[in-house]
Amino acid sequence: MNEFTSRDGNGLLWKKNNESIWIVPWGKNGARVRVTKQASFKDTPGGLLTPPPPGGKVKITIGEQESTLVNGELTVKLSAGAQLTFIRNSDGKPLLTERARTTAEYHGRTFTPRNGTWHIDQRFFAREGERFYGMGQRQHGFLDQKGCVLDLMHRNTEVSIPFLISSEGYGFLWNHPGVGRVDLGRNDTRWIAESAQQIDYYIVIDKTPAALLTRYAEVTGFPSEFPEWASGFWQCKLRYKTQNELMDVAREYKRRKLPISVIIIDFHHWRQMGDWTFDPECWPDPAAMVKELKEMGIELMVSVWPTVNVSCKNYPPMKAHGLLIRNERGFSIQNNSTDNHGSVIQTFYDSTNPEARTYLWKQIMEGYVKYGIKLFWLDTMEPELCPLEQDNTRYHLGNGLEVSGLYPLHHAQAFHDGLKSTGETAILTLGRSAWIGSQRFGAAVWSADIPSTFDSLQRQVAGGLNIAMSGIPWWTTDIGGFYGGDIEDPSFRELMVRWFQYGVFCPILRVHGIRRHKNAREKPGDPIANPNHPNVANEVWSYGEEVYGILRDQLFLRERLRPYIRKQMKVAQKTGLPPMRPLFVDFPEDQKAWQVEDQFLFGPDLVVAPVVAEGVRTRPVYLPSGTAWRCAWTGKVHKGGTIFKAEAPLARIPVFIRQGSKLQLQSV
Repeated sequence: MNEFTSRDGNGLLWKKNNESIWIVPWGKNGARVRVTKQASFKDTPGGLLTPPPPGGKVKITIGEQESTLVNGELTVKLSAGAQLTFIRNSDGKPLLTERARTTAEYHGRTFTPRNGTWHIDQRFFAREGERFYGMGQRQHGFLDQKGCVLDLMHRNTEVSIPFLISSEGYGFLWNHPGVGRVDLGRNDTRWIAESAQQIDYYIVIDKTPAALLTRYAEVTGFPSEFPEWASGFWQCKLRYKTQNELMDVAREYKRRKLPISVIIIDFHHWRQMGDWTFDPECWPDPAAMVKELKEMGIELMVSVWPTVNVSCKNYPPMKAHGLLIRNERGFSIQNNSTDNHGSVIQTFYDSTNPEARTYLWKQIMEGYVKYGIKLFWLDTMEPELCPLEQDNTRYHLGNGLEVSGLYPLHHAQAFHDGLKSTGETAILTLGRSAWIGSQRFGAAVWSADIPSTFDSLQRQVAGGLNIAMSGIPWWTTDIGGFYGGDIEDPSFRELMVRWFQYGVFCPILRVHGIRRHKNAREKPGDPIANPNHPNVANEVWSYGEEVYGILRDQLFLRERLRPYIRKQMKVAQKTGLPPMRPLFVDFPEDQKAWQVEDQFLFGPDLVVAPVVAEGVRTRPVYLPSGTAWRCAWTGKVHKGGTIFKAEAPLARIPVFIRQGSKLQLQSV
């Protein structure tokens, strides 16, 4: 092995048969592995911060049959034949080992030429009983993703962040921003890149899931500061069409003495996509609107899309200066949609281009910031290509198959950097997508355009927990779902109650959706987001007196929780530990805690058990072992490590407080 293996600074370099492997210690207990079949390694865009954070003492040994790199708790073993094995040093256990595909392909990886790049398969042995968590936000409804096949591509409701935490005690990051797939099978764990220059991944070993989340934050960025206003209640619907309508709603919240922190203006408040400014006919005095809202203690958030209508004023200069996404083939159009003027042809600004980000921010300054608006909702930021053909999409940084995952990261960066330049420090944007490192740009995520059903509510529980395990601590949903809810339907009213109760214990509490009722039906065939849809209410008093009484109580419960929430946000900022997390994160020694998929911790002191089915008034609850838990509503104490049937009347969901905590949820 000496003939082909050498030291490269503090790393290990292997070469043979036009293939090179480069293993470098990366932070504490971690290593970065790159593999190429080209003449040299490329400095390709990815999610890892460079240089890496400091780690422990590194030891490299080069032998005849194998070589090793040791970094703290991790040993990377490179065997003859170039097979890689990752070992935990405390017990000598191999946690991840490359798997050869056939006897002819002795490596655990395959490079297939593809128009100047490679289609890459990276294979590892699977382990019986292993569980996987993370991978962004998915709508399949599973917390444990073992056995799942996951596309590595952003879509509406699907956020691809290729980082997972294994129940075996390691974290794995596929450091490739392009389109691909991961198969978390029983026989193989297989990572696939459709088009890439090289293999690039990071692996880290640590004692607990919480420690792994900290290691991940160290190499990709810690979450930014969470602003105080964000912990309160956010009111939204599709859509408030005029300044008068929005202000009437805000004033009514204040008249009723209901807590509200944010009110949101949704899309089509402009004349054309890409104007990035208010339509003065509907919004005649934004400065006065912002001033009055602030006097009421309400912040104003505005929806901003990256979409550019070919008829808008910004299209010609952006096209001329190369600031738009292009198509590899055909006319450079990525979306045919509707706005206030009917069917339109649209493209997107290119967030991966620094000049495009600068241009966009200048428009945002002129269209919104000058009025005092500094809260932005970044919708359709995947971006929403139609058709979704990344192979035909050319970004500033490369073809869509190679770099499309970066779009939401850089779009959030445009607003983060812009707001920072105005003197803002605690910056938060609400977006429909994210990627590795989005957390350092103040990127909160919501689960996008989901249906108004109990099945959809159930799926959000796992989706929110998995994106939390992917480094994104600020997350929310459209309370009630986005589409399909009739405000006079008793079944939907019950769904609103149960979803709101769940939302109170999410990092962000936000109601949104396009509502319906029997006297305001849209025409058959109308798109869900028709800008001319009937204007149906979506405020907490819109669902009848019984529901209003419950939601009112939930609003005040959230207010009582806000000091506790802000404390958890500071913990996340310093450690990467998300406030909403699976039970096993705090109780890794409790094997039953790893099996619970429909409950979660909200900070260290609360176990929350949402009700996600219609008509349910009791539900089974598991309380983690090692401590006792007190019912937040009755005060009854339950022993940890037990399963029992908890009462869940319509007015509340089961919530339990850790023994010794001084937290009180009921009003005094």
